[in-house]
Amino acid sequence: MTGNWTLRIAGTAGVALAVALAVTGCATPSSAPTTGSASASTTPSSSPRPTGTGTATATPIDGQCDTANLTGTIGKGGGGAAGSVEVTLVLTNNGSTQCSLQGWPGVSFVGDGNGTQLGKPADFDRSTPHPTVVLQPGGSAQAPLRITQALNYPEADCGPKPADGFRVYPPGSTASLFVKDADFTACTSDTIGLLQVGALVGS
Repeated sequence: MTGNWTLRIAGTAGVALAVALAVTGCATPSSAPTTGSASASTTPSSSPRPTGTGTATATPIDGQCDTANLTGTIGKGGGGAAGSVEVTLVLTNNGSTQCSLQGWPGVSFVGDGNGTQLGKPADFDRSTPHPTVVLQPGGSAQAPLRITQALNYPEADCGPKPADGFRVYPPGSTASLFVKDADFTACTSDTIGLLQVGALVGS
């Protein structure tokens, strides 16, 4: 009788041990997702680096002219080669104090009556001198602007359209001004460049 009772206790202890091991075995994997969650939470912490923007014109200088105080006109130029004409882009200081400009203005055709850019902006003629020009109130600076005729290109390639004038970014400025001149035809294609501009000099 004592022997049977001993066997029952041993059997009961064995079952309890097996159950405890089974519970422990099931609980062990629960720690795995914790590591995964901590690792995943660090992923969004690195945000994309902002992409910078800039202007194609020169770096601002001390005493830079405020674009709001400038007006632009198109004057006669030095002629031009076959299939092109050269005019003069003139920027005048309408402010009450002197200011300075240095470098190449950004220039593009605009049209559609709403300032829409037509075609490629002007290339810079880097062979021209680019001194700092000091403009007294009422003073001007000028740059040569060569304009290739749109009719030099097949109509299908050029997509010709009458221009209303030019959008001009003074050197070092991200603000532009409109220079009215409806005497030219632009190419709307962004693969054909009709404009080349030199640096500003004193006038």
